[in-house]
Amino acid sequence: MALTDKFGRQISDLRVSVTDRCNFRCVYCRSADPENHMAEHALLEWDEFERLVRILVGMGIRKVRVTGGEPLVRPGVEDFVARLKAIGVQDLSMTTNGHLLAERCDRLVAAGLDRINISLDSLNREKFEKVTRTKTFAQVLAGIEAAQASPLRPVKVNAVLVRGLNDDEVEAFAEFAREKDIVMRFIEFMPLDADRAWTRDMVVPAAEVYRRISARWPLIPVVHERSETARKYRFADGGGEIGLIAPVTQPFCGHCSRIRLTADGKLRTCLFSKEDHDVKSLLRSGMGDREIGDAIVAMVQTKEKSHRINEPDFVPPSRTMVYIGG
Repeated sequence: MALTDKFGRQISDLRVSVTDRCNFRCVYCRSADPENHMAEHALLEWDEFERLVRILVGMGIRKVRVTGGEPLVRPGVEDFVARLKAIGVQDLSMTTNGHLLAERCDRLVAAGLDRINISLDSLNREKFEKVTRTKTFAQVLAGIEAAQASPLRPVKVNAVLVRGLNDDEVEAFAEFAREKDIVMRFIEFMPLDADRAWTRDMVVPAAEVYRRISARWPLIPVVHERSETARKYRFADGGGEIGLIAPVTQPFCGHCSRIRLTADGKLRTCLFSKEDHDVKSLLRSGMGDREIGDAIVAMVQTKEKSHRINEPDFVPPSRTMVYIGG
């Protein structure tokens, strides 16, 4: 059966955050304060994640993205990928910071991973260290190279642009896409930072990114599904692709097909939801799959029409990105 919300949008994409722990402290995601992650017993077990995904696949979920925190820091994630593939997930992907990817790439491919997104917010080592508050630049580049040399290619590389921090690298990122034949995706800075420093003038609009890149290299639009977050372009004269994700200046809520499952067993109907729906308690109450499915149908009926970032009364969610999942 198809899972739809009250606005008629079909829900076909699931983001599964398997941990809130991360070995990075990116300025747009988590605080630089000491560790404040959830206790291990608060997280869903692998069997519980698998059961929920199986229920949701039976309700029309086609795409599953494994996220975190950083998913590769939780032991057993490769086995989990294999279990999801065995369930029948049609499109299985992962978002990672790339730090541990070079040594794990082959195992992820063997487990059945179809696609991968790697975060890289600067091509300058010093700036990368400032953004991530780590010294792992070489390891991330090695992870990109390993993935691009694997069946996961073309790799998608994500950069969150922040005015005054890395917006001077737009053209360099585009050149990186051309040289490596990867998909370079530019994401507008959203009000999900743990330090609560977000302001609208820190947002680099996707339209500006498009203008700057196309001024140097002509771009050709690539056909995409209506529910996809990125507007895609290829270079007219060669390899590589550009993706523009503009949740602030060009919201795509009208065709949203996504729901999110947090590591501690909460279902979120929007990245910016003010409330979570507790599915962990349903799993641990002895409830049957059909009853859990019915409960999820009711939860999806509360899905917001839009994220309301541009509304005057917008209030950022209490959870930041590291706790929600990308």
